[in-house]
Amino acid sequence: MEINILVGGAAGQGMDTVMNLLGKALVREGYALIYTKDYMSRVRGGHNFSRLRIAESTPWSTVRSIDILVALNEETYNLHSHNLVSSGRIIYDPDVFKLSENEDRGVPIELKEIAREAGGKVMANTVAVGALLVLLGLESNTVEELLRETFKAKEGVDEKNIKALKAGMSAAEKFCSACFNLPPRHEDGQKLFIDGSQVLGMAALGSGCRFLSAYPMTPSTGVMNYMAARSKNYPLVVEQAEDEIAAINMALGASYAGVRSLTCTSGGGFALMVEGLSLAGMIETPLVIILAMRPGPATGLPTRTEQGDLEFALYGGHGEFPRAVFSATSHEDAFYRLNKAFELADRYQIPVIFLSDQNFADTHRSVEPYNFSRLGFNRHLVEEGGFEKPYRRYLMTESGISPRAIPGQFPGEVVLVDSDEHNENGNIIEGAEERSLMSAKRMRKLKALAEEMDEPDLYGDPHPETLLIGWGSNYGVLREAIDVLSASGLKIAMLHFSDIWPLPQKRLLSLLPSAGLSFCVENNATGQLAALICRETGLKVDCKINKNDGRPFMADDIIMEVKKYHES
Repeated sequence: MEINILVGGAAGQGMDTVMNLLGKALVREGYALIYTKDYMSRVRGGHNFSRLRIAESTPWSTVRSIDILVALNEETYNLHSHNLVSSGRIIYDPDVFKLSENEDRGVPIELKEIAREAGGKVMANTVAVGALLVLLGLESNTVEELLRETFKAKEGVDEKNIKALKAGMSAAEKFCSACFNLPPRHEDGQKLFIDGSQVLGMAALGSGCRFLSAYPMTPSTGVMNYMAARSKNYPLVVEQAEDEIAAINMALGASYAGVRSLTCTSGGGFALMVEGLSLAGMIETPLVIILAMRPGPATGLPTRTEQGDLEFALYGGHGEFPRAVFSATSHEDAFYRLNKAFELADRYQIPVIFLSDQNFADTHRSVEPYNFSRLGFNRHLVEEGGFEKPYRRYLMTESGISPRAIPGQFPGEVVLVDSDEHNENGNIIEGAEERSLMSAKRMRKLKALAEEMDEPDLYGDPHPETLLIGWGSNYGVLREAIDVLSASGLKIAMLHFSDIWPLPQKRLLSLLPSAGLSFCVENNATGQLAALICRETGLKVDCKINKNDGRPFMADDIIMEVKKYHES
């Protein structure tokens, strides 16, 4: 049992307000849901829409079918009504557009006029929320509470919105009351209603990050906004730098001084950061970079999603140096995965790139509260007596990891770092032998780092005849596709990567050669993970399922492709 709602209109009409109010209210009342956004890169106009799926347990993805369509303009009706189920309903404003005479699913609500009477046309979205509550058979108490919380700093605005909410409910009751059965709910208010950017911001804060420098760039800005909003309540500095070059260098400076640091950006900003990335590799200073992907090249589609920067993360920066690359797969995993990124950055004194994307960043889900006791905060700094004096920042070691101290930690000892090639003390060198030894020292870290990588998640048949391989935010749609295809009789499973570099290979080498048919599913044009797997293992997937139109996969996209190959 589930309910699927789509709210659409032009930018500026308040789709986010509708879905945030309804989503928060439903989660507080114990319902499980997912909410995704599809929006254009403009302040006003164009067509934007959001999907909300309510189910017995938290859904992994949204679907195309619609039970309730909230059409704030005619374009929304024209674009999406073909996905409305026969028993569905359409909430619309008859003063804005009319439905055809043979369309009997309409719930006409004079959204703007009712809002004007309540205190202002801007509250038309609140009227729509009231109508939705009636169709779902819900009371208004929780939404009223949320409105008071939202507008507590604006005298009278909360009461006007509550008036608009109740007027919307009264108007909808004339047409359809409790005409949809919601799935069973769980314990009231026990889950979080959180999007991907908030997950990463919370994880960074819980991991001991105390400095973030960044330049705003969609879709990474949500992480910076989350942390900036909390900087007054925690020992945290958030700096909006003048550009991405400054942002990464500020973060490196803070890390050199001993602070756990973070920067975040998207592909265009990461392009500016790559010199700083190489600097982190040369001076062996820990740094975590959240790279929230969107379609390129250049400005591309700034509010859409893609997985086009995997190879950029793997190979960006000049010269050779060790790094780790992780990806955000689900809200449940990404919280702990980002903590791992911080921990490994400190342990191996390397840059760690954490890949997100617009699909992950802007998707809200209801999830269990996180267990902060699982988060590590190990700085891996050398202690008194743990090194020979004088201190040598780049001491040759078998592991390649030199004892790390921060400036001022040991009186009289100098922590000397240099972007030129250097000797153990940190002094600039030119000699061929010294260069070779120091480069080899840095690269030795990769051996132990590879052992830290988690194997890809195996979901489905443990001995699959059909294998789907994926990474990043496609985790949810792949899970749902596996469930449907398994139910149809296929012996099928997925391998899904969260830790990407160094590439974990044991499960790949075990399952990929024995699978009769294999697919790699990616939101890019060329199959970048498939290419990496082939390079590192010599194994090739049979088929690539690629999508790079800026929109995320839905489960039926994958199901259709897999069935097509099986039927051919």
